[in-house]
Amino acid sequence: MSDKLYTPANPDSQKCVGNVLKFLSDITYDRIVTGQHTQTMAMEELHHIRDITGKEPALLGFELLSYSPNINYLDTDEECMTEVTENHGTLKRAWEWAEKKGLLTFTWHWFSPLGGRSKSFFSVNTDFDASRAVTDGTPENKALISDMDVMAGLLRPFRDKGIPILWRPFHENEGGWFWWGAKGADAVKKLWRMMFERYTRVHHLDNLIWVWNSPAPDNYPGDDTVDIISRDMYPDKHVHTSQSEMYHDLVKITRQPKITIIGETGTLPDADALHSEKIGWASYMSWSKEFCLSDEYTAPEFLKRTYHSPNAVTLDDLPELY
Repeated sequence: MSDKLYTPANPDSQKCVGNVLKFLSDITYDRIVTGQHTQTMAMEELHHIRDITGKEPALLGFELLSYSPNINYLDTDEECMTEVTENHGTLKRAWEWAEKKGLLTFTWHWFSPLGGRSKSFFSVNTDFDASRAVTDGTPENKALISDMDVMAGLLRPFRDKGIPILWRPFHENEGGWFWWGAKGADAVKKLWRMMFERYTRVHHLDNLIWVWNSPAPDNYPGDDTVDIISRDMYPDKHVHTSQSEMYHDLVKITRQPKITIIGETGTLPDADALHSEKIGWASYMSWSKEFCLSDEYTAPEFLKRTYHSPNAVTLDDLPELY
């Protein structure tokens, strides 16, 4: 495949970034990287997969919601606080996974940088205005940059150790359910480019792999700031296919072809169908809790079949990339 697929958007990227992009490019249309999201210290999902399959995913997802600087502990509810409490300290688990040389991806359900209650990453729980946040000098802008800088500090040690991270900020921005998507395409594009510029030029987080997560063409910020395109999908329960329609819809958003992955999924894709139909998903990440821990979405037999498929990449298949 063209080397443009694995030329990082950040020209100062560490070698590990190019290694990961080249690996994902090389397996595209042939195999798919197995992935699983976790959000607690207990990492029940990883243990469940081990118990059922005897294997581990090549890609493990970590949640950063409890690392948001502006969580309102005074105006909240039990559901919110359970998620925050269970998530405390999980970057330790990310470091442990990095020691095993697995792939890491980070999701940030970013609590509103200014104002809001309960799960204030949801737009219904905050009046934080993303269109004002991208306007220099506003209170929203100052709060946004402050939060970005705090998160940059948490990411910097991974850079210092040369650990690549598939970084997926502002996910699902095509909808209005998160504050970062609630003010439309123009605000989304400015948010993305603001973070890209600040993290590459100010903080020099040259280990980040920039994963765009939306199928909306109007929201796309430009090929020059994106390494990988992705979308989230929650198909009907126990419906395992190549998700070819979702794939062909997504790849239309770019001018330059990009490595393409499934950012989140409720049911597993069919690795064998993907191989036979030559559909170019390079990886997937099953969501956490009931999407993995029960048989409501994927039966244990199909999970085992996927992890033992010659068309799926598990941790023990992964070459050393960093």
